[in-house]
Formats: sequence, C-alpha cells, structure tokens
Amino acid sequence: MALFKKRTVGKPGEWYYCLEHKKVEEGPDCPGKDRFGPYASPEEAQRAMEGAAERNLRWENDPRWHDASGAGSGADSDEE
Repeated sequence: MALFKKRTVGKPGEWYYCLEHKKVEEGPDCPGKDRFGPYASPEEAQRAMEGAAERNLRWENDPRWHDASGAGSGADSDEE
C-alpha cells in the first residue's frame, strides 16, 4: 500500500474526455489511460470521440498500413 497517493497533474482550463465516465471533465480527475486530452475547451473535448473515430477510419483505409495482398492487419496472419 502506498503512503502517498500520486495525484494527476493538470491546470485549470484544461479539458479532458473521460473514457470511463463518458463525459467531459475539467482537469485530469481520471488516470491517463482513461482519458483523451487536454483540450482548450469543453466543446473540443466533447468531440474527442468523433475525432478518434475519424482518425481510425483514415488509418484503416490508408494503403501505407496494409500489406500488398490486402489480407488483414498482418498481426494474426500465418503467412511469412
């Protein structure tokens, strides 16, 4: 058991989107693994999941990240 709880560091006016609570929070109340941010405004933080979905879609359709055969991601492939 730790003697001191390590507090996440943040500044007033920094906004985060908490993946655990699925809401916008000012300051990093939740651990870094559970949040996106910091953002400059609550509106920008609210759009965090939309931005992540758009980036994921661009990545999934980017030919530079797929092998020449186009068969899956390569991580689960038995081909060598």
